[in-house]
Amino acid sequence: MKKFKGVQGIAASLLLVSVVTACGSNSSNGEAGGSSPSASEASGGSGSASASGKEVKITLLNSKGEIQTQLEDAVKAFHEDNPNITLEIQTVPAGGSPFERASTLYASGNPPTMIMLDTGDVEKFKDRILDLSGEKWMADTVPNATDLTTYDGKNYAFPLAIEGYGFIYNKAVLDQAVGGSFDPSAITTTTALENLFKQIEASGKKALVISPMDWSLGAHYLPLAYAGQSKDSAEVDKFVESLKAGTADLANNKVFNGLMDTFDVMMKYNLDQKDPLSGVYERGPEVLGKGEVGIWFMGNWAWPQISGFDTAGGQYGFLPVPISNNPDDYGNQEISSAVSKRIVLDKEKSSPEQQEAAKKFLNWIVYEQKGQDFLVNKANIIPAFKNITLPAADPLGKSIQDYIARGKSEPSMSLLPADHWSKVGASMQKYLAKQGDRASLAKEIEEYWKSVK
Repeated sequence: MKKFKGVQGIAASLLLVSVVTACGSNSSNGEAGGSSPSASEASGGSGSASASGKEVKITLLNSKGEIQTQLEDAVKAFHEDNPNITLEIQTVPAGGSPFERASTLYASGNPPTMIMLDTGDVEKFKDRILDLSGEKWMADTVPNATDLTTYDGKNYAFPLAIEGYGFIYNKAVLDQAVGGSFDPSAITTTTALENLFKQIEASGKKALVISPMDWSLGAHYLPLAYAGQSKDSAEVDKFVESLKAGTADLANNKVFNGLMDTFDVMMKYNLDQKDPLSGVYERGPEVLGKGEVGIWFMGNWAWPQISGFDTAGGQYGFLPVPISNNPDDYGNQEISSAVSKRIVLDKEKSSPEQQEAAKKFLNWIVYEQKGQDFLVNKANIIPAFKNITLPAADPLGKSIQDYIARGKSEPSMSLLPADHWSKVGASMQKYLAKQGDRASLAKEIEEYWKSVK
C-alpha cells in the first residue's frame, strides 16, 4: 500500500516558492523573470516537431474546470508561437474524477497526449506515461515539487500548480461586521470563529455558505483531520496506516472531533441550512463576491469566479479552519497547501512528434512570458518553478503565499485514494443533511479505509 510521504518536503517547497516570488516582485514591467532559455531552446533539437516543421495535433485532458477559458486562451497564444502545433483541450466532466476519465479514454484506445491528474493518481499510470526526468524544467522546480511523482529515481509528472484552501473571507463584509478593520489573526479557535459568524449575522448578512460537493467535503474538508494529527509527517503516516489497519478510533480522536465541532458550527450558520445539499459550486463565488455572505470554505482556484462578482474591491483572504479552542494547537493558524495538479504525457498511443510537441507546451508555460502570464496572471496559479518570479496576481494567491512565508502552512493530503472523495464525501454529505450522526460518520470513514487495497 502506498504511504503518505513527503508532506514536510512539500511545506519546504511552498516556503521557497513564496521567497523566490518575493525576490522577483521588483520587476516593474511585469515581464517573466529568470535567465533560463526559451521554450524553443529548452525543447528543441533535430528530432523535435518544430524542427521538422511537421503539422502535429495534440490533446490535453483538463481537470481544473475553473481555468477552462484561460487554458483555451493560452492554447491560442501557444499556437501563435508554434503554428505547426495544434492543441485541443478536452475536459473532465464537472465533479468527475480525472483518474476515472483518463482510465476510460485509455480503455477506448484514445488517451490524450497530456493528462492533468491529481498527485495521488500519477503512479497508477506509471507504465503508460513518459519519464520526464530529463526535461529542462526539472532543474527549475522548487525543492521537493516532484518527490511524490518520482519512482525508482524517475519523475513522471509536471508540477502544474500549488494550491491552498480554507475559509475565504470577503473583507468588506467582515469589516462591517466587526465595526472596523477585520484582523484575520484574531480567528484562531472554534469559539472565535463562531463569534465572528454571530457578528456577521448581526450586521444583516449571512455568515457563510457550505458547498456540498463530495470533492469539497471529501477531498478538502475531512482530510484536515488526517493532516492535522501532527506536524511530524511520520505521525501522519502512522495515523493513515492505523485507519487502513482498522485500529484507528475516530470517535475518540481529538482532531477529528474538533474538526467536526467546527463543521457543526458551519452547519448552524449555513446560508443553505434549510436545503444543505442543494448548493452547486457556482453559488459560492456569487454569494461571497456579492457580499451576501462573509465566508466560503474553498481554495484559491476559485478566484476567477469570485472576481466576476467582486464588490469588495479585491479585498479577500484566507482564515484557517480551527480544530479546537486552544490557539496553539496545530492547524488553528495554518492553511492547507501543496502541489496539487500534475500533467503527465502519454507514451502508449502518442507518436514521438506528439510527445515532443507536448514537451514544448510544458516548456512554453515555464519559460515563455506568455506562458508565465497564463499561469500566474490569467489562471491565478501559484507556480512550482523558482524561475517564475511573477508575484501572485490575485488576493487569494497572495494570502496563501503570506501564510507560507510565515511558516503557517499545513501540507495537504496529496496521496488520498482515487475514490476517497466520492465515498467519504458521500458520508460527509449525509452528515451535512443530518441523515446521520457523528458516530455513524466516524464508522463509515473507518469502514472505507479498511476497504482500501
